[in-house]
Amino acid sequence: MEFELNEDQQQIKQSIREFAEAELRPHVMEWDEAAHFPVDLRTKFAEVGLMGVLIPEEYGGSGLGYVEYATIIDELARVDPSIALAIAAHNSLGAGHIFIAGSEPQKEKYLAPLAKGEHFAAWGLTEPSSGSDAISMKTTARRRDGGWVLNGSKNFITNATFAETTVALAITDRAAGSHGISAFIIERGTKGFTVAKKENKVGMRASDTAALVFDDCFVPNANLMGAPGQGFIQAMKVLDGGRISIAALAVGIAQGAYEAALKYSRERHQFGRPIAEFQAIQFKLADMATQVDAARLLTYRAAAMKDAGKPTTKESSMAKLYASEVGVRVAEECVQIHGGYGYIKDYPAEKYWRDSKLCTIGEGTSEIQRTVIARQILRA
Repeated sequence: MEFELNEDQQQIKQSIREFAEAELRPHVMEWDEAAHFPVDLRTKFAEVGLMGVLIPEEYGGSGLGYVEYATIIDELARVDPSIALAIAAHNSLGAGHIFIAGSEPQKEKYLAPLAKGEHFAAWGLTEPSSGSDAISMKTTARRRDGGWVLNGSKNFITNATFAETTVALAITDRAAGSHGISAFIIERGTKGFTVAKKENKVGMRASDTAALVFDDCFVPNANLMGAPGQGFIQAMKVLDGGRISIAALAVGIAQGAYEAALKYSRERHQFGRPIAEFQAIQFKLADMATQVDAARLLTYRAAAMKDAGKPTTKESSMAKLYASEVGVRVAEECVQIHGGYGYIKDYPAEKYWRDSKLCTIGEGTSEIQRTVIARQILRA
């Protein structure tokens, strides 16, 4: 059993760390305050392999595995979780769904532009009235000559305002329950497909989040993925991988928060010495370091199992549950160690804190993860 990254993986880790420090760190608060995602950096994202991490080389991607992917998201989130979230949604959700369930013509048409950074991807499952209960979605797709007509809306969609390619799920046969949901590829500019309200969020502010509306939106048969009714099963497979990316995102947040707290504790003096010399602070740092390592090991285990072609439903949920809650705890302790300075924007602590909470909500809440894990262990 290996607990260390191999030489190639270490090189990927170092290259992404250098990229994040050079291209992201100087602008973190600027983008956060403006709620601005730097779409203009897509070429640079592509140059370092961020746009097609999991996509095979034959479609223009990097052809890497989930361990490398988790490492990349971890390193991005250590510096700017918002950018990591956008890259994760592009790779494991939007592009990931096409790679998992798309036909060969669909892969040839859509994956190459996504992998090369020419297009961004979004993924639409959540709706205003259906979050954890995805089967209760209201968006419908009805047959029409040569295709389908979609009506409804999606909510909290990452990359929504600038994505050229969106995968959305809709009800095609309500009586069939989870077997009556289908997945469609919708191109930006399609008549009847619009972006609505952009959300003003507490954290992850540079990651674009908005609603999507379908108003008699016609989608040709060529853009239906798989057979009608297979969308929900496809989505569950997508989420197994997506939860690994959110776990890695949370690990990166926790790592960044821990490093910020460690640095500050060595610089801040009280009662004539650095606060790092006080046992109360040392115990906090010890717990933070231990929790970050444990979360990372759970995440890499799930990623390694995914690369090995093994089922990861339980392991992905375990990683996502633990890492996301560790992210929140470590970020909160980072604020506490900073004291009053942790509550102002001159220091990074408050942003890690704001950003961390989304990880316990997105792609399945902590409560849903516990439900998934319980079902898996009770079936064993």
